[in-house]
Amino acid sequence: MALTKSQLHNYQLACVDHIISHNFCGVFLEMGLGKTVSTLTAIEALMFDYLEVKSVLVIAPKRVAETVWEEEAAKWEHLQHLTFSKIIGTQADRYIAFKRPANIHIISRDNVAWLCTNYGPNLPYDMIVVDELSSFKSYKSLRFKALRASRPYTKRLVGLTGTPAPNGLIDLWPQIWLMDMGTRLEKTISKYRETYFVPGYGSGHIVFKYVPKPGADDIIYEKIGDICMSMKSSDYLSMPLCTYNNIELRLTPELQKQYDDFEKESVLDFIDGQDEGQINAVNAAGLMNKLLQFANGAVYESKEGGERITHPIHDIKIDALDEIMDTNPDKSILVAWSFQSDRDRIMKAMSKYKPRELKTAKDINDWNAGEVRLMLAHPASAGHGLNLQSGGHIIVWFGLTWSLELYQQFNARLFRQGQTEHVIIHHLIMQKTSDADVLKAINNKSTMQNALMESVKARIEKYKFMMR
Repeated sequence: MALTKSQLHNYQLACVDHIISHNFCGVFLEMGLGKTVSTLTAIEALMFDYLEVKSVLVIAPKRVAETVWEEEAAKWEHLQHLTFSKIIGTQADRYIAFKRPANIHIISRDNVAWLCTNYGPNLPYDMIVVDELSSFKSYKSLRFKALRASRPYTKRLVGLTGTPAPNGLIDLWPQIWLMDMGTRLEKTISKYRETYFVPGYGSGHIVFKYVPKPGADDIIYEKIGDICMSMKSSDYLSMPLCTYNNIELRLTPELQKQYDDFEKESVLDFIDGQDEGQINAVNAAGLMNKLLQFANGAVYESKEGGERITHPIHDIKIDALDEIMDTNPDKSILVAWSFQSDRDRIMKAMSKYKPRELKTAKDINDWNAGEVRLMLAHPASAGHGLNLQSGGHIIVWFGLTWSLELYQQFNARLFRQGQTEHVIIHHLIMQKTSDADVLKAINNKSTMQNALMESVKARIEKYKFMMR
């Protein structure tokens, strides 16, 4: 039975009014507050009541574009007459979908540059909705540049996200620019940085982090407050309990020595291969990935010609996951994996549970129907927009992510509106390894790049001192 418009919460109706009354705005709803149905309700009113909008483009993460928007409309009586066309698939498929008449066209954010390149900046839409606006936080990205060129021709734009500044307030400029073309937070990123920030740390002329000037955050919030609406789920919803459980694991003495030697050699290789001051997030991530792979149980070796060999080391985390499955015999478990070797090893070792990898709409439907005992998903592909709360209430992080945004978004697949069970989030943490650094970064709400850099720097200084 379809839901009715009268079942919308008051805060959702406030969001609808905000979108209708502001041609360009941001709706910063925390995960689980129902930003999709609120936006669809505003679109429906603008189309059929106010007659201000004829065509809408929704830009979303790929999996969200494939499933979430049309499925959400089907749940609500007042939205079921809306028509959709999904601009996804091959170039030929995208062209056909673009030409197909529909109230709402939906496109993956990865194809925004393609759309603007092929059809010009003056797109045939009265309104653009950017779902997960924070994915446009890089002013250097092709997707931002493409949408920026289209912005002067756009009559309405709505930015939706629960994490508008995952790496700090420096990320806000591109997102707010898409709303007001620089009216509130300066015309250029350089002017924005100059006005509100000072360099935090860097190397030579390269600045790795900018920090707000004293009081700058309050000024920024005040400047964007008229067009950005922000809410937290705890203020409006009676949410279930959520428990975070660190499962502390230990390497055997032999494996711990092997790990320590591996860490030492990796860092020494890193030092030898890098001149002082050339550390950056890319090579820091490469070093840290080696250590995290070891902690998870298998390490990649790259060969000439691009071949990559996986070397299994231990099954300690595999055994811990099996124990969780065994102690929850009637529960469905959602597992977050980090490396492909983790996924492959879990699929093989847990074959008795008939594990699935979250890839398609059928996987989502089967999970929510309780037909999947063990579902594997990568945080980057299942971190935004998917409604998985009907299928289970237990998450296991086989390997944690450095990205606070992906971590929060992934957990919100189960800990969100509609969840009726006590949500339990397990972290498999290998003691005396880099797992502790990632957990610390998450607990401190550190950004990915900052946490990586600090962790690698600490290791370099440690081994430099030992070499003296």
